Amino acid sequence: MPELTLDLVARYPRPGTAVPGKLSFSPDGKLLTYLHSEEGGLSRVLRAIDVATGAKRVLFAPPGGGVTDRNVSREEALRRERQRLRETGVTHYAWSETGATLLVPLGEEAWAGPEGGLRCVARGAVDPRLSPDGTRLAFVRDGDLFVADLATGAERRLTHDAQPGVTNGLAEYIAQEEMDRFSGFWWSRDGRFLAYEQADDRHIPEYIIPHLGTDAPAFERHRYPFAGAENARVRLGVVPAGGGSTAWMDLGEAEYLARVGWHPDGRLTAQLQTRDQKRLELRAFDPATGKGATLLVEESDLWINLHNDLRFVPETGEFLWASERSGFKHLELRRADGTLARVLTSGEWAVDSVQGFDPKGRRVAFTAANPLTECQVFVVNLDAGEPVRLTKEPGIHQAVFSRDFASWADIHDSRTIPFSVRLRNPDREVHPSAAVDLPLVTPELFAFRSRDGAELFGMLYRPAKLPAPLVVQVYGGPHVQTALDSWLCTVELRAQYLAKEGFLVMRVDNRGSARRGLAFEGAIARRMGTVEVNDQVDGVRFAKSEGWVDGDRVGIYGWSYGGYMTLMCLLKAPEVFRAGVAGAPNADMAGYDTHYTERYMGTPSGNPEGYREASCLTFAERLRGRLLMIHGMLDENVHFRHTARFVNALVKANRPYELLLYPEERHMPRSEKDRRNMEERIVEFFKKSL
Repeated sequence: MPELTLDLVARYPRPGTAVPGKLSFSPDGKLLTYLHSEEGGLSRVLRAIDVATGAKRVLFAPPGGGVTDRNVSREEALRRERQRLRETGVTHYAWSETGATLLVPLGEEAWAGPEGGLRCVARGAVDPRLSPDGTRLAFVRDGDLFVADLATGAERRLTHDAQPGVTNGLAEYIAQEEMDRFSGFWWSRDGRFLAYEQADDRHIPEYIIPHLGTDAPAFERHRYPFAGAENARVRLGVVPAGGGSTAWMDLGEAEYLARVGWHPDGRLTAQLQTRDQKRLELRAFDPATGKGATLLVEESDLWINLHNDLRFVPETGEFLWASERSGFKHLELRRADGTLARVLTSGEWAVDSVQGFDPKGRRVAFTAANPLTECQVFVVNLDAGEPVRLTKEPGIHQAVFSRDFASWADIHDSRTIPFSVRLRNPDREVHPSAAVDLPLVTPELFAFRSRDGAELFGMLYRPAKLPAPLVVQVYGGPHVQTALDSWLCTVELRAQYLAKEGFLVMRVDNRGSARRGLAFEGAIARRMGTVEVNDQVDGVRFAKSEGWVDGDRVGIYGWSYGGYMTLMCLLKAPEVFRAGVAGAPNADMAGYDTHYTERYMGTPSGNPEGYREASCLTFAERLRGRLLMIHGMLDENVHFRHTARFVNALVKANRPYELLLYPEERHMPRSEKDRRNMEERIVEFFKKSL
């Protein structure tokens, strides 16, 4: 059996995870298409399996290797970073609604055509998208919106007012990084119009990021909206696809353009969010006049979590909606006027997301945290009956359905089973679980009660002998769950390597984390860095009470919010944590962006004491344990400024620290050499500290 080495720890993809990705059915349901590397690497090609026969074939292999981190523009590289996209080769594809045309973007080239006849149809094209009939391509170039005729190659420029700081058809930074919206334009269902976002961030001060590791000086300039400061000014317009003037929609006083789509009756819909994110309005606009009518309003005393679960029934105008009004995210059927027709799911468990929608058959498929540490697939009828569970095996399931639900694909994994893909109806294996020949321990799930009586779930990676020095792996922030029956937990190779070296590694999902309902998540409201720390401390105390931990030898590590949590645990519980590794830590909440930070904390002026208590800078003099901080100096998300400011605070307090910098990395290290160096430094740090 091969040995688990640091070279393997630093390598992507993880063993057993090189699974087909971005699965979809062709519009006629005859093909299941997906991206995959037969060699098990990151560079993928577009493949298909014939649903009826099981025959597999390559639909498109990119010339010259396709997309890499090195051959894309800076704008495209930043889009890849915000999508957390490591894969190369073919990274996206799309069918036209009719299925007549297939689109494959390669960097800023757009390749399109009938299956087997793809050709480059546009260059310098950002976010290319096919018209519903597949005859035209819309894209952004130099901040303006264009449409190209695929038959003739003729291009038409639809907008003409882009300039530095003003873009048409591109999602602004906040939409990409925090709202899970990566596109800024939308074809109408009949292909006659394009709705688009115009974003103006000229009033936001520039944040300059220097490339200090290069031979020649270079700088990046970003318009970054810090908490409490101004956001980009966003407008929503509709322009004829053949050219003409733009009609602007009346967005009222909304701060955020969260979601955009087209209603079956030809109106334009938008989900509009207030600055405090406690109100979300679904509004439908007349695209000719820009006048809107409210279909639905969601309100919360905490915040509204955005979702992508809106679906319309074309014949009736009814629509599927997701709400956390009950305290847990559940699905509803709404009448055309927005009134409630039927609650489709209920209970003290949360829907994750819609996986398929069949308006003719009046069915919706979805995944849910039911049970909590798993993800199972269910289907429910829009008109009557309870949800029916489709998946049986324990673990994590994701699904892709054909339009008529005649076929669906099940992507499955668990702590003991690597990823596999299986086609259902007919039952056919697309990609079996790969054999993984490595000495990996199966992480164990456990539960305990916090000091406040909250039931918390955790995960253990046991070494050969107990008791052992304990290292806590932490994220601790919203929208993440780390204790899962998932193969991704098993191939968390840093934890596995530390266990091999004799450390006990533990994860705990503290209050504020995901899939437990709004009240559980809302425990951090206006007071980040408080209850999360208490819950992590209680996890350590539980581990000690079970006899797992060797004395007081306890360390902690995490990245991003986990880096922040590492610092806060060292500072607020120095009697518990003796050493910590903080990667890209958000050391001061006021130095992070508007949409994320204000959702949980309000504004700095409206919650000054909460921000003070949530800042690592406030407590720098309390540091007693050993600390290693890691940061990519090009990080445009959690700026290196966070670490630099905390270093200043430590120097003023005369507290020791260690620093590991990567001058050419952003938020997550992409270079395998950098990752290899980092993993070795982390292991060495814990060995000498614990």
